[in-house]
Amino acid sequence: MRDVDGMIDRALDEEERELLRSIGEEPGFFSQAWGLFGGRTGWVNAVMMIAQGVLFLAGAWAAWNFFQVEDTVSQLRWGLPAAVLLIVATVMKMALLPRMESNRLMRELKRIELQLARGSRS
Repeated sequence: MRDVDGMIDRALDEEERELLRSIGEEPGFFSQAWGLFGGRTGWVNAVMMIAQGVLFLAGAWAAWNFFQVEDTVSQLRWGLPAAVLLIVATVMKMALLPRMESNRLMRELKRIELQLARGSRS
């Protein structure tokens, strides 16, 4: 497999390389996760994370009670809500991962736009 990044780097002149370096590397996972709470939809993501936390705590509490009871009917009364609450909490958290991926793709598109704009001026 060819080294595409190396080919691109060799094709850029020094000024463009410096400009791309000033943009920086791709942020790490935690930087991307905290970045979800900024911008126009940050408040929606914050509400989703708060609701996810509440659902997780309620599910953990129901799971704790599930393991404390002895009879089968009581176990079903605690176990089913525990499972549902924990699954819903997981689904809500996983709903934010596509947003992180779209943010990453938008950063790469901006980088490509910058390269194209620099190339069209030459």
